[in-house]
Amino acid sequence: MNKASRTDWKRLADMDDEAIDTSDIPELDDAFFERAELRLPAKKSVTIRLDEDVLEWFKAQGKGYQTRINKLLRQYMERQDSGH
Repeated sequence: MNKASRTDWKRLADMDDEAIDTSDIPELDDAFFERAELRLPAKKSVTIRLDEDVLEWFKAQGKGYQTRINKLLRQYMERQDSGH
């Protein structure tokens, strides 16, 4: 962001959910969820060369290390796309 935010983030973080005005947001009913579709990005198998210690560190974290690597890469991609 080029301009500093004027939002009082601390006040918002301290606010109870009940204090938030959601009157302009329609309630999601059963019909919404009946029509909703879950769309996950397609996975593609690739070969990637990683430093051995990096790969071993991820593997040492346990099952799901490829998913964790993907999640970190996605976070990086999204931060780059948002201009941070």
